[in-house]
Amino acid sequence: MDLFQQQASNRRRTWLVMAVFVAFLFLLGYGFDVLYLGTRVPVAGVVALVGASIGAYAGYRSGDKAVLASASAVPVGELKGPSVPDADRLKYKQIENVVEEVAIAAGLPVPKVFVIPDPDPNAFATGRDPEHASIAVTKGLLDMLSREELQAVVAHEMSHIRNFDIRLMTVVAALVGAVVLLSDFGRRWLFWGGGKRGGSSRDKSGGGVVGAVLMVVWLVAIILAPVVGQLLSMMVSRRREYLADASAAELTRNPLALASALQRIESAAAPTKSIKHGTANLCIADPLERKIGTHEGRWSDLFASHPPMVKRIGALREMAYER
Repeated sequence: MDLFQQQASNRRRTWLVMAVFVAFLFLLGYGFDVLYLGTRVPVAGVVALVGASIGAYAGYRSGDKAVLASASAVPVGELKGPSVPDADRLKYKQIENVVEEVAIAAGLPVPKVFVIPDPDPNAFATGRDPEHASIAVTKGLLDMLSREELQAVVAHEMSHIRNFDIRLMTVVAALVGAVVLLSDFGRRWLFWGGGKRGGSSRDKSGGGVVGAVLMVVWLVAIILAPVVGQLLSMMVSRRREYLADASAAELTRNPLALASALQRIESAAAPTKSIKHGTANLCIADPLERKIGTHEGRWSDLFASHPPMVKRIGALREMAYER
């Protein structure tokens, strides 16, 4: 798959994932109508549908701002005051220069640059398109990597921008939050007396086997909504990380620099605490340090946000004809 095919594929996936999320939220709302309100008129379903549509559009338009705010990311231009140590000021200037030169090499507008005050090395890109993109790096990444390694990481994130991965991942992060919020509301309703009203609503809506089946389906959907949201977010193939790694090697002509950077990032012991669960799939490495991401197989493909680091490093070394 070439660059333009990848971009077209990610555009299609963006709309597909948004449609699936909206339909799932409508299902949750409509179940509330039938089982709690005792009506087949989709009042809550329509409210959930409208809310999901607004959420999808908001995620598309400004989800990147929410993602950056949740990570406490600071524009690099605000970190150059006189109180900043000279060594840190040089690092902030360096990341600006590196982002600019990689953007030129990729033929893209220069993204905005943000720094996350976290000692763990990590980075991500976000935005809806190359003209509205941002790259965020942790302070730990700036402290740990050499200039060549930093350039390779930035090239990886620039590849996500060029391939339109950022649009898909940002929208997914926003919609996962909406699903989890509605699921939490449903579980609280069940805990605080939903069962009593549920019985009367079944009588109003006709009861019988159909009503029982509807209730079971809705209860399962409410309970499993966070898992479903996670699975939908993982619809973005883990192959995108391999593609971004390969594209970064193409931009820098130095696959070993990215392999070295990934090795350093992998060796860091602590998780990236500033990165929240809903945005973990945006990062160059899993910020939550989940063990499932170290394995290959069906379960890893479903739940892990990143391929095993050893596989990525091995692929990059093969590009440099090393083992």
